[in-house]
Amino acid sequence: MQDSLTIARKKRKFDLPVTKLLPFLLPIILILFWQVSSTLGWLSSSVLPSPLAVLQDGIKLTQSGELPKNLSISLYRATVGLLIGGGVGFILGFINGMSKTCRLLFDSSIQMFRNIPHLALIPLIILWLGINESAKISLVAIGTMFPVYINTFHGISSVDPDLIEMGKSYELSKSQMFFKIIFPAALPQILVGIRYALGVMWTTLIVAETISASSGIGYMANNAEDFMDMETVILCIVVYAILGKISDLVAKSFESLLLEWQTTGRSNV
Repeated sequence: MQDSLTIARKKRKFDLPVTKLLPFLLPIILILFWQVSSTLGWLSSSVLPSPLAVLQDGIKLTQSGELPKNLSISLYRATVGLLIGGGVGFILGFINGMSKTCRLLFDSSIQMFRNIPHLALIPLIILWLGINESAKISLVAIGTMFPVYINTFHGISSVDPDLIEMGKSYELSKSQMFFKIIFPAALPQILVGIRYALGVMWTTLIVAETISASSGIGYMANNAEDFMDMETVILCIVVYAILGKISDLVAKSFESLLLEWQTTGRSNV
């Protein structure tokens, strides 16, 4: 019996690193195939430069300070836009989810505006705000507001009525009802909205920086395109992909932490 338990534990210890490394297998294979194809001349450098050439370009731009400078600007725009848009989306979702009167007043209008592609507002935003920072941040905020709103609204409005009745039977105040019952029950749905908003955030920022910017990763890509600098164009695409992956991993870790806290809190009640 002990031998079988020991074998099972060893197998689990072996499986854990393999499970963590498995998601990286396909990207590594693709990069190796890409490099081999470039080395053998199957891929022209004018069409798709090799990974080593892109890496060397990244090192050069990092040493010159151009990449860190533009990266920090893009991160600032993305973060501020997400905080504003996500904050407004959460507040609107909370108000409409908690109040039937507010829902009847505002939800229909919000849903109407949600159906307008936010990227279609670029010409209007440029006319209103120009091409300064507020225009790019506003566009990111508009794009990220609706995913957070929709998921917060549905998360709160779809809380099990039996849980609400239980809270009333314990004579909980409105604030206690929200923090002890409604918010924990709606939290998984809200976190889904935040993760979706992160994807919209990077997509919106790419377009905003490519069309009307004098700095940022999107500007670097657009400027490199004008000079036929394929290495920098590919580098910027890779940087956006890495930023998207990192933000998703952070969101997943944050989600696991919060939901674990939620489960622990319920078990202690």
